[in-house]
Amino acid sequence: MAPETTNVKKARPFIMGIQERKKKEKERRRQQIIVAAKRVFSSKGFNKTTMEDIAREAELSPGTLYIYFKNKEDLYASLSLRILQFMIIRLEHLESEGDPQDKLKALKDVLLDVYDFDAPALINMFHLQSSETLKNISPEVIDEISDLSRRALGKIADIFETGSEREVFIRQHPVALADILWGMFCGVVLWESSKMSLDERKNHLKTTLDLAFEVFERGVLHDHPA
Repeated sequence: MAPETTNVKKARPFIMGIQERKKKEKERRRQQIIVAAKRVFSSKGFNKTTMEDIAREAELSPGTLYIYFKNKEDLYASLSLRILQFMIIRLEHLESEGDPQDKLKALKDVLLDVYDFDAPALINMFHLQSSETLKNISPEVIDEISDLSRRALGKIADIFETGSEREVFIRQHPVALADILWGMFCGVVLWESSKMSLDERKNHLKTTLDLAFEVFERGVLHDHPA
């Protein structure tokens, strides 16, 4: 074997090691910026926050932020990624639950856990879905959010698909049922959060969500009582 070939083979793991370290450092810096952005958005609100504010909180130069994020809207949208990733992890745990009806009951607790994990980020994500902010977000972040959202809703749809096949649930498109359930959850969270913003004593999220799930479950059961 030629010495040049041997040297190339020896150098390859070293080069790959450097690339891996650079990749991890880039992701670490990106997460550092997202954490700082979350703190600033929470304290100042979206409209009053600037990229300079976030850079100062992250102890980085504003120019560094623009290496990782296109603009403030990009950063704001990126806060949704962490909560979607957490939601997918919790939904994966549902796969070990019992029958589809048990999974549907457990799904309520999963969504409450998602709310408790980061309520402001969850509410921001709901607002983002119906705002002009989407137009200013980079395609990369949009694709990432879309991919995670599809995966999360896909796991919910799987519950309804299995339940329909076993005649536990009504025979309707599982994705449509997942969309309706998600829409119900979004609506309850936004409505109850708006009431809490006016009066902190009006914290009825859990009881309202309990009732919403009870009504929904009755509607999707195959042999629900008339």
